[in-house]
Amino acid sequence: MTLLHLSFFSAFTLSGLGLAFHRTHLISALLCLESMMLAMYVALTMWPIQTQTPSSTLLPILMLAFSACEAGTGLALLVASTRTHGSDHLHNFNLLQC
Repeated sequence: MTLLHLSFFSAFTLSGLGLAFHRTHLISALLCLESMMLAMYVALTMWPIQTQTPSSTLLPILMLAFSACEAGTGLALLVASTRTHGSDHLHNFNLLQC
């Protein structure tokens, strides 16, 4: 495993651990998801360089577009939940309540 692969794997793993253990605010969960997507984007961008393929792929651009849509949806949910519940603490959200 090269140093480049190790850095992408550790960035993705640390973001996943941050998502698993630091779930007090919704904004911190969204930031962990965005850092996971960024690690995957950089890994997919470097993939053709590592395999020495002459053509670039469309997959990183498509994933970047989905990441932007996910960020917009997450921020809209953050604003809506802050307006209805008064804060972005995740323990305030009761999913069983109508």
